[in-house]
Order: sequence, then structure tokens, then C-alpha cells
Amino acid sequence: MEVVVLDTAAEVASLAADTIEDVVRRRAAAGTPAVLGLATGSTPLATYEELIRRARSGGGPSYEGVQTFNLDEYVGLPDGHEQSYLATIRREFTDAIGIPPERVHGPDPTEDTLPTAGERYEAAIVAAGGIEVQILGIGSDGHLAFNEPGSSLASLTRIKTLTARTRKDNARFFGSPDAVPHHVLTQGLGTITRAGHLLLLATGEGKAEAVAAAVEGPVSATCPASVLQLHGHVSVLLDEAAASRLVRRDYYREVYAGKPDWQGL
Repeated sequence: MEVVVLDTAAEVASLAADTIEDVVRRRAAAGTPAVLGLATGSTPLATYEELIRRARSGGGPSYEGVQTFNLDEYVGLPDGHEQSYLATIRREFTDAIGIPPERVHGPDPTEDTLPTAGERYEAAIVAAGGIEVQILGIGSDGHLAFNEPGSSLASLTRIKTLTARTRKDNARFFGSPDAVPHHVLTQGLGTITRAGHLLLLATGEGKAEAVAAAVEGPVSATCPASVLQLHGHVSVLLDEAAASRLVRRDYYREVYAGKPDWQGL
């Protein structure tokens, strides 16, 4: 696990954008378009905005052929609902970057086929060649996607019941907690850790405790994000506030500053 402590949230977004563009360019040169794992939420949004800005200025790579897979999806929303995660990621990122809707994937929340939705999504990821780089955020309690504390570290895509706290937290998107769906489909921790490169982004002091538990605490289902310690290629990009509770913060800064310029993440 490589922990990169930067001064600002803008620097986190810029470095994350560099990493994604590098994957897209490298895959295009090899003739096998990239497969990206995308997260919704406030933290990745700055990275998406930076990628869009670069693309519009002519400095970004072509996203021709790129496929994306979302981490999760609400169950029970009407087709085309603006707060579905598929609609959100298209609106906030993939439409603007030039990835056609048919190459932007999410778990299928269709009620009649819910029992097989998880295994079908797992199969779709495998059929696409697997996710090369997965963008992640972290919850204040250490959750990844909708894998709340107590989730199996080996879990796969499945349906989960949202807690009252989570529904209250998401009420700002729906107007009231009662309007938030009770269930979601989410990639499991085992699914997430199959990706080639995990790119965890965290900014702000509100994430500092969860980051410290995930990076420097024990591997435990109590902190789902601690599963990242078991993965061979993880980059944790933090601003100063999100890194504020890390015991080895100065060490991480020193090691990153000493990396060869060509190495990247």
C-alpha cells in the first residue's frame, strides 16, 4: 500500500486524474481499451471534473472503447430516476468524457431478476477483462461502497439493506429519508479487491479517523476499508486534513518525495 499525502484536495484530484489518464493511454496503445471502476459521491467528483476539463482542453486521451463499472446501485427506483447511480455517473462524468451509455455499466436492479443480479454483474466484469483501476471513496465509519462494518472481507456483489443512518445521510439527494430506497446492490469487498489497482481518495478531516483505521489499524470487518491492506497494488491519496491522524504521516511524505519521477503510482 502506497500512501500519498498531498497539501490540498485539488492535488489529490489532479494526481488521481494523471493515474487514470495513464491507464487509458497505455491500454489504447496496446489495442485493449481500459476498464475503469467508478465510484459516485462527493470525493471522486473533483477527479471527474479534472478529467473532463483536460478532455475539453484537448489535453486528455481518447476514451474510445473504454468501459466502466459502477460500485453500486439503488433497488426500487423508477427507470431513469435521476438519483440512480447509473444516471448520476453518466451525468457527472461519462457523458462529458465521451463514453457511450452502452459501455457504462452498473448492477441491474430490475425487481424480477434481483436474485441473479450479483452473479450476473460479476460475470460482466470478468467478461470485460476485469477492472484495471478502481476508484474508491471511504465512509466515515470505514465502509467501502455499501459494505458496512461487519461485511465479509471476501464478499461478492449482492443486495444489502440500508441502515437508518445511511438512509438519513443520503436523504439530501431525495428530499427526505423516507424517499431513500431501503436496498442497494453493491460490489463486495472481494469483488473490489479483484481490480488490478485500487485508488482510494479521501479529503477532509471528517475522513481522518476512518483513513487511519484502514491504513494503520488491524485488518478487520469492523473497518471494511482495512481489506485494502491485503491487496498488492493500492494507492491512498489524501489531503493534509484526511491524513491528520496517521502516525506515520511524515514517513509517507518522505517516501513519496523520494520516488523516481518515472515510477508513477
